[in-house]
Amino acid sequence: MDGLLTDVLVLLTTPASLRELLVLAALLALAVLLARGLRSKVNRESSVGGLRSLAFPLLAILLLSALRFVAHHNGWKLHFVAVAVQLLWAMVGIRMVVFAVQRAFPKSPWVTSFGRSIAALVWLGVALDLLGILPELIQWLDTFVLPLGKTHITLWGVCQGLASVLGALVLALWLGGVIEARLLQVVGMDRSVQIVLSRVVKALLILIAVLVGMELVGLDITTLSVFGGALGVGLGFGMQKIASNYVSGFIILLDHSIRLGDVIQVGSDRGEVMQITTRYTVLRAGSGSHFLLPNETLVGSVVINDSFADPRVRVAVKVQVAYQSDVERALQILEELPLQEARVIADPAPKAFLVSFDDSGMTLELGFWINDPEKGSLEIRSNINRAILRRFREEGIEIPFPQREVRLLNPA
Repeated sequence: MDGLLTDVLVLLTTPASLRELLVLAALLALAVLLARGLRSKVNRESSVGGLRSLAFPLLAILLLSALRFVAHHNGWKLHFVAVAVQLLWAMVGIRMVVFAVQRAFPKSPWVTSFGRSIAALVWLGVALDLLGILPELIQWLDTFVLPLGKTHITLWGVCQGLASVLGALVLALWLGGVIEARLLQVVGMDRSVQIVLSRVVKALLILIAVLVGMELVGLDITTLSVFGGALGVGLGFGMQKIASNYVSGFIILLDHSIRLGDVIQVGSDRGEVMQITTRYTVLRAGSGSHFLLPNETLVGSVVINDSFADPRVRVAVKVQVAYQSDVERALQILEELPLQEARVIADPAPKAFLVSFDDSGMTLELGFWINDPEKGSLEIRSNINRAILRRFREEGIEIPFPQREVRLLNPA
């Protein structure tokens, strides 16, 4: 190690090395300027917008490769350009892995720590390679043999297999993210169909990536038949609910019975559909709470969908008036009040009815329609009730309350 550092220090003092470092710095600065201009022309929200971070290392590699070509034909000796190219390729690999994982899991908090771990491993490998330790480490790992049935795998082979599978998965996740972004931009395609297609494509890509990674390692894929049979038995007996929820999720997405933005009620749970996954559906209640309903529940239960075929919803308000009140005038007032609210639609028109004769008075019901049930009905019913109370007091229409008359027989 000390000898290597001494050689590097001696090399830095030569005029040729200083000129090489100056040219290297100039080319890297030029790559930075070109990358800025290229990034300004690429939309960040596009399917390749996340690859903007690759502009600098790729441009720098291109410029340094041109420098090496010129140096080779002129007999110049370069010492630091090869190291810089190796570091730049490591930067490209790190940024591609991080970009692919971010596109596959955009809201996961562990993506940042995962990217740092990958960066640390790559830089460690590059450092070991530059110091000449990596070949010895590979040879040492190759001496550890792990028996696996009739085959024997070395510890270095396991590391290669993990790297191959990880690389194939990263590539599959990136392709899945690009295809999903393209599908979501298709005009005229139903949202549920877009979600189903994107998830099916992503699942197929991940499966292909795992199989390709295992082939690169040298494992026989036919040996997975026993594992697949055992997994099928496990799904049949121990994972019935999970499998049922996944199948129910695809059914919901394909038959369009529930869409994003629908206001539904299942039992006592009511809210707006915010997200439909393959295992559960997320409802947002008017209070702000979120319900995670298993998809099996939605398929096997009665679901009240306020916006399945028509977003218009009828809202009813009941009020009592005294028997001596003018019922016709009260009904007329009730039908006039809802149209003062912006959320109430004029067609169908509000309608008031005399519902029943009760002990304390006559019960009237006002029905009106709204076309935005996702905003809830509590606020508009409160506004209508306040308007009814104010108008009835102005018109002298009495709202009765229960009264009891007590008679004393044979007082002492």
